[in-house]
Amino acid sequence: MQLRHIRYLLAVVEHQNFTRAAEVLHVSQPTLSQQIRQLEDTLGAQLLDRSGRTVRPTDAGTAYIEYARRALRELQAGQRAIHDVRDLSRGALRLAMTPTFTAYLVGPAIERFNARYPGIAINIREMALDAIESALAEDEVDLAIAFSAVRSAELDCRALFVEQLSVVVGAGHPFTAREDGIAPADLAAMPLALLTADFATRVHVDAYFQAQGMRPRIAVEANTISGIVEIVRRGSIATILPDAIAREHEGLRAIALTPAFAHRGVALLSRKGAYQSAAAIAFAELLAAMVAL
Repeated sequence: MQLRHIRYLLAVVEHQNFTRAAEVLHVSQPTLSQQIRQLEDTLGAQLLDRSGRTVRPTDAGTAYIEYARRALRELQAGQRAIHDVRDLSRGALRLAMTPTFTAYLVGPAIERFNARYPGIAINIREMALDAIESALAEDEVDLAIAFSAVRSAELDCRALFVEQLSVVVGAGHPFTAREDGIAPADLAAMPLALLTADFATRVHVDAYFQAQGMRPRIAVEANTISGIVEIVRRGSIATILPDAIAREHEGLRAIALTPAFAHRGVALLSRKGAYQSAAAIAFAELLAAMVAL
């Protein structure tokens, strides 16, 4: 049995079709079929059901594929370990984060990391927490910055800082004259630009208004933080975002709200027991030092 047998098997399972899998693997269909047969002969079990219009794993195949995927992930981690250069003159770092952190945290962090380690290629993916947990479990990313309310026991969760949501307005908004802050009734009476319901921040905001027994006056909904920031910065509409975003963007002000939104813990996530490259270790150390300032 060779590594290509596992790759071929997983490709057929993914595409449910020998022809398509052969195209993706850049091999002929007869060659692919022969390699799968060799694997089945070696294991002494039929792994694929070829009788239907789509190819599906047999019961034996389903059991084997779980271990095959796990083995392939570990082998790929081993390849990265071999190519990992301890002096950090070259290498790669795969990061994931929930969307709000791209608006105020990732820029300063990457600027410092790149200045210190210019040879490290960085890939950043923005995704929801559920997708982050899956990506870490599947070894698709090395580290992730997310809220600490993770559900998977397979992940390590290292606390970074506490994030505070605030009312954020443009410099000319009437709320900027309220030195003592505002109450929920004030906020509910003003037009708001909010993130859509698929953002964790919006879920947090909706829960706050529900607890206060109030319905917000939503004038705009958007699925990008940059869009919300521009709308608020240029007009008389308020929003609710981490107060750190107001500090990072010129022309925005964070206004105190009483009672305040509940704090949210922010953490650096990684897969338990996974190989950590020198680049991942260095980034984790830099980020921890940066948020401690």
